Amino acid sequence: MHRPSDLALLFASRMLRMFAYGGLAVVLALYLAEVGLDAQQIGLLLTLTLAGDVGVSLFLTLRADRIGRRRTLGVGAGLMLLGAVVFAATGDFAILLVTAIVAVLSPGGNEVGPFLPVEQAAIGEIVTPARRTRTFAWYQLAGALSTAGGSLAGGVAASTAIGFGAEPVDAYRLVIVGYGAIGIAIALVAAGLSPAVEPERPRDETIQTRFGLHRSLGIVARLSALFALDAFAGGFVIQSVVALWFALRWDLDPAALGGLFFGANTLAGLSGLVAARLAERFGLIATMVWTHIPSNVLLVLVPLMPTAELAVAVLLARFAISQMDVPTRQSYTVAVVEPDERSAAAGVTGVARTAGAAVAPVIAAPLVTLPVLAGGLPFLISGVLKVVYDLLLWREFRAVRPPEEVARERASR
Repeated sequence: MHRPSDLALLFASRMLRMFAYGGLAVVLALYLAEVGLDAQQIGLLLTLTLAGDVGVSLFLTLRADRIGRRRTLGVGAGLMLLGAVVFAATGDFAILLVTAIVAVLSPGGNEVGPFLPVEQAAIGEIVTPARRTRTFAWYQLAGALSTAGGSLAGGVAASTAIGFGAEPVDAYRLVIVGYGAIGIAIALVAAGLSPAVEPERPRDETIQTRFGLHRSLGIVARLSALFALDAFAGGFVIQSVVALWFALRWDLDPAALGGLFFGANTLAGLSGLVAARLAERFGLIATMVWTHIPSNVLLVLVPLMPTAELAVAVLLARFAISQMDVPTRQSYTVAVVEPDERSAAAGVTGVARTAGAAVAPVIAAPLVTLPVLAGGLPFLISGVLKVVYDLLLWREFRAVRPPEEVARERASR
């Protein structure tokens, strides 16, 4: 039986991490520009940061149920610290490229590293199916509010330091150092978890597995392909790229950007609570798809707005409904696989998302500097591709239902 503190510690790990990711995303592209990198180099570096995470995350999450989920979280925290130390210490492009591949850095304010799959599996282990989607909704809210707070704190800290006379590069470096310190805190949190977060039973070694999966290999492969498409589309509008666009198009400073992403992530997190209620009534897949399509239409409209205020308003409206698919997606992934496949399933689908997202920034960053749609092509490309993903997901998985949905329907007859 798990200790009540296990769930609290998993939430604490999520909140610390997302606070760090939010702060880093506001300043990372600006910092790289200050150390002398051009738009193409920044795009390549952001892409390699995400691409490197694919290998690291896959290696760790496929082994997490064997080497220990707590230990895996600790390793991820160490890789956060590594990235912060190197990025703060040098602006050498070659060194930054190598570090980007092996370290855990979040250029978009989104999840990277082995953390999310391992925590998803652990939550699936210690909560009942009836509570799972709602728990993931609160988990999403905790992360979103933390990302929002980190975005605001990162922007305000950098602007305050500049106001006191610091050079911009040093002000941005301060936020990166804070990112590394939070990595240390996450390692301490992971060490406090109990053995109950580990798999309930060891996997039967006689079962043939591929990528840590057996019965669910086919469904996870199909989900991964679709999630990769969604993440590729989302990679065009990661927080660093959006921050760069608003800075170039509307001349927003770091404090204003921090406020923007604070509002955006707060709205995104709150939407997860609504998603849990909708999922109970309409099902996980229906909630994922039919809340996502309107948000993607709003995304396309952002660069078409004639003023900064309207562009911000449309972006905030989009975030108010854009993340309803997150807790439902997490709940669905652990619901349709066997318990001893949860870390692997969450890891493989998570890595697929990271791989998809990794390709986009190297394309998106240069597009921001083009005159087409005032640099807003990334918003258009992202919105259209995401609608395609939604329709494909509905076609492929509307008939593949989690056991608790089937049981609930039978009980209601």
